[in-house]
Amino acid sequence: MRSLAGMLAFLALGAAANAAEPVVAASPDEQRAMLESDDPQLEANKRLVWDMWREFLQAGDIEAADKYLAPEYHQHNPNADTGLEAVKAYFRAAGMQKTEVKDYIERLVAITAERDLVTLALVREGTDSNGEAYTTTWFDMFRVEDGMIVEHWDTATRD
Repeated sequence: MRSLAGMLAFLALGAAANAAEPVVAASPDEQRAMLESDDPQLEANKRLVWDMWREFLQAGDIEAADKYLAPEYHQHNPNADTGLEAVKAYFRAAGMQKTEVKDYIERLVAITAERDLVTLALVREGTDSNGEAYTTTWFDMFRVEDGMIVEHWDTATRD
């Protein structure tokens, strides 16, 4: 009996020791610091994506997409079509509502840039098969060309 109790205690401690840590969003000040770069082009690209996300996707201003996305915008999310007008139609059909623009991205963990690519890592909340809440990370990557976002990838799967 003693060894069974010991084994159960060991398994419980092992499970707790291996439990994933929650994904935590960066503060608004941390986000602004992430936008800085010694390379002015990387800084501009990060700012472009950060502003687009806050204004268009987060605040729901569909017409703001015109300022950020190129007409030939290439979409690699399997649930949305390619092209600026198709992306705007997708969000209209989804019932996106316009709200106030915040000075930060909700749930943003990190923003990184290399060459012409900018990647956002965001907190994603879920519920497992036991009904327990957990967090994980969602990634969106954008390609910038001539001051406009021309391409997008994310971790979406088909509905």
